[in-house]
Amino acid sequence: MRILIVNPNTTASMTATIARAASAVAAGPTEILAATSSMGPASIEGYYDEALAVPGLLAEIAHGERNGADAAVIACFDDTGLDAARALATIPAIGICEAALVTAAFIAQRFTVVTTMERSRIPLEGLVQRYGMHGKAKVRAADIPVLSLEDPTSGAASKLRSEIARALSEDRSEAIVLGCAGMADLVSELSHEFGVPVIDGVAAAVKQAEALVALGLSTSKRGAYAYPLAKPYIGALASFAPAVLAL
Repeated sequence: MRILIVNPNTTASMTATIARAASAVAAGPTEILAATSSMGPASIEGYYDEALAVPGLLAEIAHGERNGADAAVIACFDDTGLDAARALATIPAIGICEAALVTAAFIAQRFTVVTTMERSRIPLEGLVQRYGMHGKAKVRAADIPVLSLEDPTSGAASKLRSEIARALSEDRSEAIVLGCAGMADLVSELSHEFGVPVIDGVAAAVKQAEALVALGLSTSKRGAYAYPLAKPYIGALASFAPAVLAL
């Protein structure tokens, strides 16, 4: 099977980190197709960035489905554009936040999501509520810009570790969820260091995508995720008219 992993920001080096994490857990026959959005912000930190990342994300998912992808993973912990992607695509579309939370709930009664900036914490608390995990999960911000995760001199790794330590102590968490796709390469190291399960949403989403494809399941096109109605879009978004983008 072929699983498309879309980084909805435009930082290609982060896509490479995400692709390595996905490939590390993919089953032998699974092909990982990693794509970087061709338009939008360099990182997604808050509602404004998220909104402007959606068109580029949808274009990559439409292209991937046309070219034979069996499932798509949105590699941003905000689950950027997830509902729109499910309306556009027939193939399963998986958000890494939803995947990570569901996976954590299988193995722990209480867990903490440790994300990047405070402005990202509030949207993630909304997703925790949406996915029915508010009784199990807390969200903390380590006060680290997303792009600092790629700079070994930034101190981001130290801040992340400090916040994880506080989560285990103050929240009495039994597991940690890494709340950014850019943290995907730290899972094994942090799990060994802290002695608790550490969940990366990219890896969790890949395994769930494989399961859905193996079960022969695709996105329902009845009701909320029905195909968008054909209508003209004008201006800079003309190429995103449903009949055009899905061709």
